[in-house]
Amino acid sequence: MRVRRCSGNELQRHLIFQSELSDFLLDTARRSCEYSFTGMDKYSAGAKLARQRAILEIVGKGPVESQDKLQRSLAGRGFKVGQATLSRDIRELHLVKSAEGYALPGNEMSAEAALPSVQRLVREFVLSVRPAQNLLVVKTAVGSAQPVAAALDAEQWSEVVGTIAGDDAILIVSPDRSAANRLAQRIRGMLA
Repeated sequence: MRVRRCSGNELQRHLIFQSELSDFLLDTARRSCEYSFTGMDKYSAGAKLARQRAILEIVGKGPVESQDKLQRSLAGRGFKVGQATLSRDIRELHLVKSAEGYALPGNEMSAEAALPSVQRLVREFVLSVRPAQNLLVVKTAVGSAQPVAAALDAEQWSEVVGTIAGDDAILIVSPDRSAANRLAQRIRGMLA
């Protein structure tokens, strides 16, 4: 541990990393402009807590349009963070992505509510529908099976017991063969 003199701006930059200091220590550090710096680096748990606290403050003011804008806001607060770390923080903080951007859960629409309509997703991404007994195999464009399956699940149709999505295919389980055929016709109708 080392003690050093600092300017007001420098003090603020370093104190953000000291998220576990009590109010007493913060007040003392501000008054004397001396602080203890424990050598905390950007990979320490304290730095992660401070960074995530800053993310919550930024997003708490309103939705942030993109990860890039959030990254720039963090840089303005002294946090240099990569895209992978930022994505991990967003996931750990349970932020939701809505049409307006990243937001706190409950303040904006949920991720499911932000999905485009099932008709739009089917029209844009479904390539074919093939029934097999009480199952349907739905082929989609590469990378779009999961959003289409999520939209189908969200509809809560009686013909859908459940879905399993890969990268470019969805397996839909129906209660019986006639339900599978009705569902196949419904999906094909959206393709037209």
